[in-house]
Amino acid sequence: MLTPEKRLKLALHGETVDRPPCICPGGMMNMIVEELMDLTGSPWPEAHSDPHLMADLAAGIYTHGGFENYGVPFCMTVEAEAMGAPVFMGTKTNEPRVTAYPINSVSQWRELNNIDVTTGRAKVVLDAITLLKDRNSDVPVLANLTGPVSLASSLMEPVMYYKELHKNPRDAHGIMAHVTQNLITFGRAQLDAGATVLTISDPSGTGEILGPKMFRQYAVPYLNQIVDALKASATGGTIIHICGRLKSIYPELNMLTSDAISFDAITDVKQVAENVLGKVLMGNVSTFALENSPPEKIKRLAKNCINNGVKILSPACGIGPRTQLQNIQAMVETAKDCR
Repeated sequence: MLTPEKRLKLALHGETVDRPPCICPGGMMNMIVEELMDLTGSPWPEAHSDPHLMADLAAGIYTHGGFENYGVPFCMTVEAEAMGAPVFMGTKTNEPRVTAYPINSVSQWRELNNIDVTTGRAKVVLDAITLLKDRNSDVPVLANLTGPVSLASSLMEPVMYYKELHKNPRDAHGIMAHVTQNLITFGRAQLDAGATVLTISDPSGTGEILGPKMFRQYAVPYLNQIVDALKASATGGTIIHICGRLKSIYPELNMLTSDAISFDAITDVKQVAENVLGKVLMGNVSTFALENSPPEKIKRLAKNCINNGVKILSPACGIGPRTQLQNIQAMVETAKDCR
């Protein structure tokens, strides 16, 4: 029987598996729920800043019959904080969030800090990965990066950022290149610490927000730079998650060099399968349903995802902390039944 690590690696490389893996990467695609915090004694917000609590919490989801991977951190503010953005660490049921922006224009990108992986929460994440890798070599540890558009729009006011992509393309590409190099540094450090799969989640870099032309100019090249720089170290595979409707950017998605595409519940799996070729499809059980529906409905939704072409079963986005653990377990049970 395949281990979770081997199963995910095979699935991400498009090879035959005994059944679909069921994962939730971490990062923006948070897997942590309040019930799990109580079971592990590792609550938010403390677990965001303590590597042992972070590792205990990330391992707990697998230990208690949930997703078949470990994934840290539990938010998408680590990189922004390291580059100069102040962050409120949240509560037990609310994720950390950026509270102010260190720059006011893309032209100020040179004023941003570089990510220092030897200190702060970046170091916490690396230490947690090392702890997780030592716990169970059969369970894949996923590295998580905030996508370059999402990181850039966390460092300055987002509406102004999107406007300046049009008005000031030279400096817009300057900030994109800068955040991308910092993401490569942080991603490489996570992989060196013991992660084997790389996930990049770019919820602000959608086709709906950017449109096909800007997605092609500001999302595709920088996402690919990260994947291409780290693919050799991400021996288990690479994943890119894009939120929103994908219909307007199918040609651009085919340009991405990741092994897998993860996408939102708002997008039809069959349609993606018909239009995005050569990519493993991952998703896309509604997180609204996960939080608000009974396990029987979750099983039906998960089964439909698999029947329609998903090769890696996953929530469509980050799950809400009030989600019941039994609903996560229902997803995993569905994947296990698909032998």
